[in-house]
Amino acid sequence: MGFITTKDGTEIFYKDWGSKDAQPIVFHHGWPLSADDWDNQMLFFLHNGYRVIAHDRRGHGRSTQCDTGNEMDTYAADVAELAEALDLKNAVHIGHSTGGGEVAHYVARAKPGRVAKAVLIGAVPPIMVKSAKNPGGLPIEVFDGFRAALVANRAQFYYDVPSGPFYGFNRPGAKVSQGIIDNWWRQGMMGGAKAHYDCIKAFSETDFTDDLEKIDVPVLVMHGDDDQIVPYADSAPLSAKLLRNGTLKTYAGLPHGLCTTHPDIVNADLLAFIKS
Repeated sequence: MGFITTKDGTEIFYKDWGSKDAQPIVFHHGWPLSADDWDNQMLFFLHNGYRVIAHDRRGHGRSTQCDTGNEMDTYAADVAELAEALDLKNAVHIGHSTGGGEVAHYVARAKPGRVAKAVLIGAVPPIMVKSAKNPGGLPIEVFDGFRAALVANRAQFYYDVPSGPFYGFNRPGAKVSQGIIDNWWRQGMMGGAKAHYDCIKAFSETDFTDDLEKIDVPVLVMHGDDDQIVPYADSAPLSAKLLRNGTLKTYAGLPHGLCTTHPDIVNADLLAFIKS
């Protein structure tokens, strides 16, 4: 574990486990979480012989609680600096939710040889917000509501999200885990309120269409069709169509936080894709 300092002076926290000679897998977390959201996947792939890396996005987790640079161009630039510092080659980049947008934005700009494959899980591309170009998106009022709730009572908001839609714990018959809810809250409250506020715009209004069209490495798009955070119909199928070498894998009935609720299913499919 350690830190890199970016060109603008931001400290980015990262974990780097496993042999430096093994193929690297880089995990990109969702909003407003941290690298800890990937604990299960990190241990799984470490035990399968891979080098596993996860960082806290700027303003999140243990990274600097900066008030600037909380948008996708800078997020991707931070990843590029991390890849350079760790000399990552032939890496697989896996992103969940906002992290999926970060992966698309980075991979489209990565230096040759840095990236072998990518995975987008419950990811925000192509674009979340509703517009004339994206009539199936969510109204801007939804994201305004996120911002208002964060400002009014961030601590309560960060219980409401995982207790309900994030993991599908609001569905009839759901097996609710208080530990999962508390861990989401813990990760969220580690980050900075300003960065989290700004990131809502970054994940909801950034248009990743050009990024997806530029990416030429194989990309697996994984999404639960009961995702209440990033609705399935306006995300995964559209992203898969825009990618030159994309594969769509849909999970019936699974929620947004499927990496945590169903790791055995997700990990097996990730391993098969990476080995393919």
